[in-house]
Amino acid sequence: MTDDVINQPPPLTGGNAWRGDPLLIQLAERFSDPVRKDLDGLGRFVMTQEAQELARLANTDTPKLRTHDRQGRRLDLVEYHPAYHALMRRSVAGGLHSSVWENGDAEIGRRHQVRAARFYLTAELETGHLCPITMTSASLAALMASPKLFREWAPRVTTRKYDQTQKPPVQKTGLTLGMGMTEKQGGTDVRANTTRAERTGSGFYRLTGHKWFMSAPMSDAFLVLGQAPEGLSCFLVPRILGDGSGNGFRFQRLKDKLGNRSNASSEVEFVNAIGEMVGDPGAGVKTIMDMVTLTRLDCAVASSALMRAGLAEAVHHTRHRQVFGSNLIDQPLMQRVLADMALDVAAATALSFRLARSFDEAASDRGEAAFARAMTPVVKYWVCKIAPQLLYEAMECLGGNGYVEEAPLARYYREAPVNAIWEGSGNVMALDVLRVLGRAPGLFDEVLAGIDRDLGAGGRGTIGVLKAAMQVAATDQGSARLLTEQLALSAAAAELRRLGAGRIADAFVETRLGGQWRTTYGMLDSRHDARMIVDTLYPPVT
Repeated sequence: MTDDVINQPPPLTGGNAWRGDPLLIQLAERFSDPVRKDLDGLGRFVMTQEAQELARLANTDTPKLRTHDRQGRRLDLVEYHPAYHALMRRSVAGGLHSSVWENGDAEIGRRHQVRAARFYLTAELETGHLCPITMTSASLAALMASPKLFREWAPRVTTRKYDQTQKPPVQKTGLTLGMGMTEKQGGTDVRANTTRAERTGSGFYRLTGHKWFMSAPMSDAFLVLGQAPEGLSCFLVPRILGDGSGNGFRFQRLKDKLGNRSNASSEVEFVNAIGEMVGDPGAGVKTIMDMVTLTRLDCAVASSALMRAGLAEAVHHTRHRQVFGSNLIDQPLMQRVLADMALDVAAATALSFRLARSFDEAASDRGEAAFARAMTPVVKYWVCKIAPQLLYEAMECLGGNGYVEEAPLARYYREAPVNAIWEGSGNVMALDVLRVLGRAPGLFDEVLAGIDRDLGAGGRGTIGVLKAAMQVAATDQGSARLLTEQLALSAAAAELRRLGAGRIADAFVETRLGGQWRTTYGMLDSRHDARMIVDTLYPPVT
């Protein structure tokens, strides 16, 4: 009898992450039929037992660094479990690393939104391998500052073929790109970098220095910041030279990270590594800014997906777990906790896709261009910031079953902080908001007009609050987080209203824009139909 398993939910596999997500389907309702069919297949794949096992293995059998071979020759190789390569192969084949740079008719006009949908579904499965995917896609934005380099590298990146072999880039069927920006003494303050870049006399530079964080160290080339004679500049540095020899990379160790374990992050020394300058001399920070912006969008999308996956686990558990004579989900208090979390996940998802839409339409719409510039740090700040707390609460819904490493929630929870830290932590994002406010305040006029239009009468007073917060922030840097969060909540509420989310939007507006101070979930009152919110956003599987 002790071997009998009762009152335990079945594994959350065999469904379809796409078909089971009404909000995502609505966000993609204008996508072409081929794209929607592709999303349906991807949604089915990420819920298979095979895919879940790949995610588990990639995070339990983690990357290992081999600095030397048995005779003492330098190798500087990182070995990954085959599950990691399988995930990479699938994501590259789906174009997650390249689709916004392609000219496919099925995605025209919506490339960033379509990619965001694919990225979202994939991140629900496993986010660690998406780090090199993000860096590859975003790095192409920086390479556009040097048309010659873009013409040379972009066609090899966009082949949609994953090639893990250790060969010179010209001999490979597909390439990935990484980044080496931060150093021990500087971190976010990249202008404090000490890596030196010296001209060789043939249009190339030799770099010598140390990078404190360089993720995906087996990428084929890296964007690296170094001090040239003209000042801090950006360089493209291949890992392997054309003759097959190493390019002066000396990997010191892999970071022992809290999460993101399937993806290797390294410390590296460059010893006369050869690179080509990207962009203008002395304009390194300017050169990488478009890349940084794209990375921040991915951080928000991935955090939204992690929250969706975690809450889906919690809802599934409570639908099958009995306590005190009834299913957990039938308990009023549990319903309100789940519904409260569901509101944040829906808002974060809607806001992230709103940002992706602004990227698609910025070239033809002044308001969308303003949203993309002003709101990227806002969206990245709030969406990534709320993920750890929400995933902890989802874990608590499972109790001890959620706290053990066998449950995917433990992995989601460990993964959550990285997106808030990567490419600018909270204070960096808030300061970026102030920078826009100081240099181009007219951008926020456009943003506020859009929020006011979409919120309608239900958000009366919100614009006044935002304007007052901006006035305070203009002279009080310490209030930047208050402004940033208020902007995020207002924009998320406006997007839910625009989408026609009805009572779900009403509940978010009343509790986030007009509600009391909140520090935990479960703060909904009886005016809001908690069970309806949960069942609408997380429909029961029949």
